[in-house]
Amino acid sequence: MSDLRSSIENSESHRKRWPWVAGVAVLAVLLAGGIGFAVTRDGSTGEAAAGDGQPVRGGTLQFALIDYQRSPDPQLGTNYAESLIGNNVTDKLTWQDPDTGEITPWLAESWEYNTDLTQFTFHLRKDVTFSDGTPFDSAVVKANFDQYVHGDDKLGINPNGAVLLPGYVETQTPDAYTAVVKFAKPLASFLQASSFTANAQPGFLSLSTLARSAEERTDPTKVIGTGPFVYESWEEQVKTVLVKRKGYNWAPPSIKHEGEAYLDKVVFNTIPEASVRTGSLASGTIDATLDVGTTDEKPLKDQGFTIISRSVSGTAIYFNFNSQLFPTNDIAVRKAIQLGWDRSAVEKTVLTDSYSIATSILNKSVQGYADYSGSVLKYDPAAATKLLDDAGWKPGADGIRVKDGKRLVVKLLGISNLVANKPAYESVQQDLSKIGIDLQLTVVPIPDYTALIAKAKTDFNATAANRSRNDAAALNLVYNPNLGNNSYLAQGASTGIDVSEVTTALDNLETTLDPAKRNEYAKVAQDLLLEKYALTNPIYNPSQVIAHADYVHDIIFDAQSRNHFVDAWKSNGK
Repeated sequence: MSDLRSSIENSESHRKRWPWVAGVAVLAVLLAGGIGFAVTRDGSTGEAAAGDGQPVRGGTLQFALIDYQRSPDPQLGTNYAESLIGNNVTDKLTWQDPDTGEITPWLAESWEYNTDLTQFTFHLRKDVTFSDGTPFDSAVVKANFDQYVHGDDKLGINPNGAVLLPGYVETQTPDAYTAVVKFAKPLASFLQASSFTANAQPGFLSLSTLARSAEERTDPTKVIGTGPFVYESWEEQVKTVLVKRKGYNWAPPSIKHEGEAYLDKVVFNTIPEASVRTGSLASGTIDATLDVGTTDEKPLKDQGFTIISRSVSGTAIYFNFNSQLFPTNDIAVRKAIQLGWDRSAVEKTVLTDSYSIATSILNKSVQGYADYSGSVLKYDPAAATKLLDDAGWKPGADGIRVKDGKRLVVKLLGISNLVANKPAYESVQQDLSKIGIDLQLTVVPIPDYTALIAKAKTDFNATAANRSRNDAAALNLVYNPNLGNNSYLAQGASTGIDVSEVTTALDNLETTLDPAKRNEYAKVAQDLLLEKYALTNPIYNPSQVIAHADYVHDIIFDAQSRNHFVDAWKSNGK
């Protein structure tokens, strides 16, 4: 989705506490009678609507996306299109319930962990195979995690999982269907990571695929997974075609799908222009489209199309401030930006009911979320003006403030792949100009963003993105100086920020699975990031919005708001 290692339900109304239980040997057993979470025609999550009738087997789903797959390798993918497609070719050890956040069985039937959260033992299903017929076993788990975290220079494989699984040591294989994953330090979020479906995901690949180079993996027929679909073809920037995997029968028990996928084929069409996507849907050329424009939702609904959506569980779309670069090295500037724009204006003019304005750096659906809408994340231009006045920023002739001969120019780098991004940033820009801040926007497609982010530390005061992960540890990945360090914290720098305080607060998120303790640590982390040091300015909670024809049913949004098509079907059978 939006950032390079991330990216979207109306989940606020369903939020429950995560049923984590701390202990020496917590055993998660295969849950009989699990609750399904297919998305129904009215856009809610729940069991498939009885009025839809029995699923029809067969047919091809033509599905449109704004973006495209740069490689068929699911562990490499860095955008929403790549992770979405990868989720339908590969499976994970566990499945995260999108409503409750509970981690439930998938390829692992059960698991336990030690008291210090450095060792996780998974007991695998014995009936799973890759699409080339080879078995899924503990040796495959080990080979995948080893390459996922460490990469392989000889094959040109990057260490795509190094950030998600910090401190990974090894995977032991005491028998063919037991995998023991070990870390050098506590990693409480690993259970959630074992279900992770967003960018650079740990979807399992066959041993034959792992032995191939990055270049060889651009041949989709050489990318072998255990998922409900297999690659038929891949045309970069054009389309990816998946066909049903024959014999598949290990969908997550929680979604209550038995056997193979219903659809014969799913075609993912890259259509960058919003008008072409909606026009193709209206003409029947495609059956469904992601990336529905905010101005297109109501007209499509009025035409009889179904709109379904899910808010991204993880962080909000944020402006992360560069704490080392003038003028955002001044906390008064950072706090003034937080207070200086009208959130209600963004809600009214940019967002639809599929989205929500940010009230913390975390989405409400994430366990540990705290509400800051009454403090630092409110519209208070008078307070923002006073902060700047007191810090010595004086209005210039053109209204933009000046200090020590330098104008108050804040350069922002953002991504254009979400339809609400640029309009939201422009609304913030207009409000900040009224209090004397010149917010200059560079909002570009992901490839350009990727090139520019390498210069962000020296060239940009803020980067706009988000992190898709239904766990408070998303904060650790983004802000910990030893991991993402998106605010460029540096010990000893004259910024007034206690880097060790921030590091310790974020590290604490990985030390416990006790819900009360985790909530406490998440609150401390949010307090530091938002209030004490003002390192981030959350804007809105993004959403993935789909419009589809009335004959399309049961496209699933998972806990990371990625789509799964194992349960999807077309009542016209075409």
